Amino acid sequence: MDFDKEIMALKEELVKSTQEVIRIKSVEGISQPGMPFGKGPYDALCYVLELGEKLGFKPKNLDGYAGHLDFGEGDEVVGVLGHLDVVPEGEGWTYPPFDGHIQDDRIYGRGAIDDKGPVIAALYAMKAIKESGVRLNKKIRLILGTNEETGWGCMKHYFANENPPNMAFTPDAEFPVIHGEKGIIVFDLVYKLESIYNDSFTLLSLEGGNAANMVPDYAQAVIKVNEIDRAIDGLRRYANEKGYQADIKEENGNLKISIRGKSAHGSTPEKGENAITYLIDTLHSYFKGDISFFKFLDWYDKSLAFKFNGENFGCEFQDDISGKLNLNVGVIKFVENKIIISINIRYPISYKREDIYKSIKENLKDLPIDIIEGKADKDPLYVPKDDKLVKTLMRVYQAQTGDYKSEPLVIGGGTYARAMKNAVAFGPVFPGQEELAHQKDEFISIENLEKLTKIYAQALYELAK
Repeated sequence: MDFDKEIMALKEELVKSTQEVIRIKSVEGISQPGMPFGKGPYDALCYVLELGEKLGFKPKNLDGYAGHLDFGEGDEVVGVLGHLDVVPEGEGWTYPPFDGHIQDDRIYGRGAIDDKGPVIAALYAMKAIKESGVRLNKKIRLILGTNEETGWGCMKHYFANENPPNMAFTPDAEFPVIHGEKGIIVFDLVYKLESIYNDSFTLLSLEGGNAANMVPDYAQAVIKVNEIDRAIDGLRRYANEKGYQADIKEENGNLKISIRGKSAHGSTPEKGENAITYLIDTLHSYFKGDISFFKFLDWYDKSLAFKFNGENFGCEFQDDISGKLNLNVGVIKFVENKIIISINIRYPISYKREDIYKSIKENLKDLPIDIIEGKADKDPLYVPKDDKLVKTLMRVYQAQTGDYKSEPLVIGGGTYARAMKNAVAFGPVFPGQEELAHQKDEFISIENLEKLTKIYAQALYELAK
């Protein structure tokens, strides 16, 4: 079955709707009555539910946590699980991150590829099937979450009130098919400082990063220090040698160090430039001594700086199915003589979260560090390659793209596929395409938006016919 004609007729609406949903700043905010994750995610949910209703689908809003759009009839349900919340925009955008600006056939904006563009593609894939008049034997349901980036409370609420689909995919990873996802643990390290000052040094502030699952693109420290000109010269010299994008200066009589990095998804920390690590490394190059803050700098540089696989942190695990563990330092802050670091770990499929925590605690047992566990932990996902769902989606992908070489993948990213049984991730990033999720200048090309819609229409038809 070919849905190209129907999708071509919907192309202008497809692009416009993608722009409009990007314009909603759906970063998690302060909880309000009926808006559990703030106004932005709620507004995005309402927008897509209202759009879906206009397109002819039956909407349901589950208390502002999540919602769905239904098409067709049948006892069995084929699901698509997507999310409408986004991570904070970060710094350094060429075009406004919440404008949906089109330039050179690309729609720019936070959420363009993660996950608003793909959600809209799935919605218009449903519309194309509807317009074609083909008969289906199963219901298609587009499930919309609003808290994927910061805790999955949306899916917990949804599946506490709704039965899961019989099978599903989420358009929130890579092609051809993701049949495995590493386990995820997110936790805080609380490093207790006995002293933050001596006769010549006082730490005033330290902060960096926006979310544990993002490589931080900015970090900053403010310090009261004697011989400030000498400190500025020494720090600048080191930062220049390392090639760090640093602004080191005197401000209000204090030393201020600001460093920029490059954001990336927390599942691939090696693809970013961690501004927190650059800042700590720069400070450690100059400030040394007996106060506990200096000991913290030394510990961080030895245990976390420039290490992406847990090699000096007590958790250098790997397996043949999913490869090495990934570790990202996402946030740092200084609060009441404590340094709090938020860490995101993606661990191999054959391990359990208890294995990871136990090993880390053993590594840290002699240090003044507490671990605050369980901020957003998720078990690994694994669906065999010969499973019917995986084989069907692979067949659709191959027929639509002509790519018969790519194989099903295991990734470090965490998708809604974990929220239910018999679900996998399917797109939207094509092999060889740059990964733009959580990065500045995130975009989706109009060509790929159209291509996604065709692939998802064919996939939904094959699963529901």
